[in-house]
Amino acid sequence: MTDQTDPSQSRGPSAVIVITGVMAAGKSTVAQLLAERLPRAAHVRGDVFRRMVVSGRAEFRPDPHAEAVAQLWARYRISASVADAYARDGFVAIVQDVILGDVLGSYLELIESRPLYLVVLAPQPDRIAIREATRDKQGYGSWTIEELDRALRDDTPRLGLWLDNSEQTPAQTVDEVLARLPEALIADHQDGRVPTGPHQH
Repeated sequence: MTDQTDPSQSRGPSAVIVITGVMAAGKSTVAQLLAERLPRAAHVRGDVFRRMVVSGRAEFRPDPHAEAVAQLWARYRISASVADAYARDGFVAIVQDVILGDVLGSYLELIESRPLYLVVLAPQPDRIAIREATRDKQGYGSWTIEELDRALRDDTPRLGLWLDNSEQTPAQTVDEVLARLPEALIADHQDGRVPTGPHQH
């Protein structure tokens, strides 16, 4: 017979870390490496929920129509709920998605788990252009790099930890995130806990 021990007995400290930035800012790579550095972590990729819509998908473009906005918020609500579910089971849930402008504060309000951290990756536009040209997937179509960069720098509230990772490798960015994680704590939710540190190799 299988062991029916309550799995909650083995849970570790949980948290949610949100990583945002423009497309090609390094969010996915940094989130994955960060999850690998923590002893019990889940990588929640926001774009997965967009791609789950098989028919009737409305892409979010400049001057989006109502259906595109509705689908974007459906994706945000789902990723927040998945992050909370992992946190309830004792994981550090690392959510990465493009969440810019005034909606960032609203997104953070969707997450119930505490502590809650925010990391904003903000490399310079010229570095974004180089990364976009050399990566397998192409994120920019309807949007320009300059448009999203303005949305990041001019319209996004200065919450959490902002990092200019233009000249960093992903591993160096993860090192800085871990070293400065207390600065990423969202003040309204501060309770003094920090997720368990990285594995020792």
